Amino acid sequence: MYQQKKNMKVNKISLIVVFLFSCALVNVRAQETEKTFVKENMEFAARQCKLMLNTPSQGKNGKAMMPHSMRKDGTASKGSIYLWTAGFFPGTLWYLSDYNNDKALQDSALAYTRKMEPVKTFTDNHDIGFMMYCSYGNANRFAPQAFYNDILVESARSLCTRYSPVTGTIKSWNSWRSWNDGTVFKYPVIIDNMMNLELLFAASRISGDDFFKKVAISHAEKTMKNQMRKDGSFYHITMYDPETGKFIKGETSQGYSDNSAWSRGQGWAVYGFTVAYRETKDPRFLATAQKAADYYINHPNLPSDKVAWWDFNAFQPGFTPGARSNAGKITTNYRDASAAALVASALFELSGYTKGKKAQVYLETAKQILHSLGSPNYRAKEGENANYILMHSTGAIPQNSEIDVPLVYADYYFVEALHRYNKMLNNEPLF
Repeated sequence: MYQQKKNMKVNKISLIVVFLFSCALVNVRAQETEKTFVKENMEFAARQCKLMLNTPSQGKNGKAMMPHSMRKDGTASKGSIYLWTAGFFPGTLWYLSDYNNDKALQDSALAYTRKMEPVKTFTDNHDIGFMMYCSYGNANRFAPQAFYNDILVESARSLCTRYSPVTGTIKSWNSWRSWNDGTVFKYPVIIDNMMNLELLFAASRISGDDFFKKVAISHAEKTMKNQMRKDGSFYHITMYDPETGKFIKGETSQGYSDNSAWSRGQGWAVYGFTVAYRETKDPRFLATAQKAADYYINHPNLPSDKVAWWDFNAFQPGFTPGARSNAGKITTNYRDASAAALVASALFELSGYTKGKKAQVYLETAKQILHSLGSPNYRAKEGENANYILMHSTGAIPQNSEIDVPLVYADYYFVEALHRYNKMLNNEPLF
């Protein structure tokens, strides 16, 4: 009897060992499958970008031009280095050159980044953060040079010229004319502005000057207070009185209606507050990033592939576009791959700051978005789509602009998300 019990115990232990070994083997195979998925997409992206590099990079006036979107004739549309999207292509090249260990791509990344240097003194809107941190910030990360620090700090000083201690925020545009009645507001702040704070946090670390960090924190606090609704969605624009600093109201420029949830704006919030938490460890910013992410993930109008419609509330009862907005004239709903890509990238990072089941939800959602974007439904065929990586992004429907086209920032955040996922698969820190 004793020997029989002993044998049963040994057999039970053996079964447990076999089970655990099988689980480990399945996990290893799953990881290898995911690494293959990342590799195939990063290599494809590199080939598309090399084709893009073969297209003209200068305008008729000889000035530098950066990929932006696609014209109706199927060719790539490009913009000035002072266009808000100018930093995304060099940033994409930095990520791809790092992953693929491609010296030629790194040389191209450096060449395109250097085109951006004059922007360091740009003060006409808040977008210098996008423009200079996606380019020089990534350059400083992957191939650091001492003078990059000077450029980044000067860029941050330029951004801070738009900061008002009265409102406690960075002014986004010089003014905003409402879609509703044409009222002009003198101090608009858009949710996109959260993405420019990363430049300020970096400048504070580089220079040792806490002023940059204090500006970033103040802006994030005011955005959290005035721009986030109770349900975790965000106004696209908040208006302030520049004389008193008083919050006036929230509206939209690129969303369906003032009270709707513009999906890319929701993505800016998830990403921006995740960065704010990374740089400050302030639990308020983590809670805000999580609330914004939960809104995106749990919204009943989110499609099963997790690639959001351009606005979560388009055509829904209770949501009415402004009288002057083109959003009231459209009858077709559109996806926005750019919103999905940036949310995926943010969720990979946010999952690392989150505990329990929610962390797994964030990670699995990010993975699902990447697989959706990497499928033929969204990823272009090689040599097509004006050599951009992703299809089906939506720029600005109210302005009747960039509807269902490739956008350079969709490609950037897709590649960034793949780069982050690869690090996680290899148990490497993201930063």
